[in-house]
Amino acid sequence: MKCSLEHGSCPRMTASPLTVIVVLTGYTELEYAHAALAAGAAGYLLKDASPGQVEQAIRQAARGGMYLDPSVAGGLTSRIVTGTGLAALTEQERNVLALLAHGHSNREIGARLHISERTVRSHMTGVLAKLGLTSRTQAALYAAREGLTR
Repeated sequence: MKCSLEHGSCPRMTASPLTVIVVLTGYTELEYAHAALAAGAAGYLLKDASPGQVEQAIRQAARGGMYLDPSVAGGLTSRIVTGTGLAALTEQERNVLALLAHGHSNREIGARLHISERTVRSHMTGVLAKLGLTSRTQAALYAAREGLTR
């Protein structure tokens, strides 16, 4: 079964009811961990995991449990507590994101919201951090996917 977390093309990881998947990866982004778990993985480890962690993950999965790399577990827990996606953004961050999705520059966004270009950049930094994104392009695509371009 081919699975590409990077491109979001993971079929359910349930090819066989006896098959249990533990992902060992270099991807630290929470979106990849979430995709793997949503697809049915019983564990998510980073490639620098110790042999003991790998063994623990396999044993946990074999017992029907789940094992998460501690840093991934912490990140996912933080998202649950603080909210995820658009719910984690302030109203002004959502406004900036919506205008970005419509193709506006920082200068244009600032003019429309009556804030400085520097403040727009500050809000964009917050948006990227809260959504786990790395670029304005990713943010614009996210906004479009969430319906902010309507």
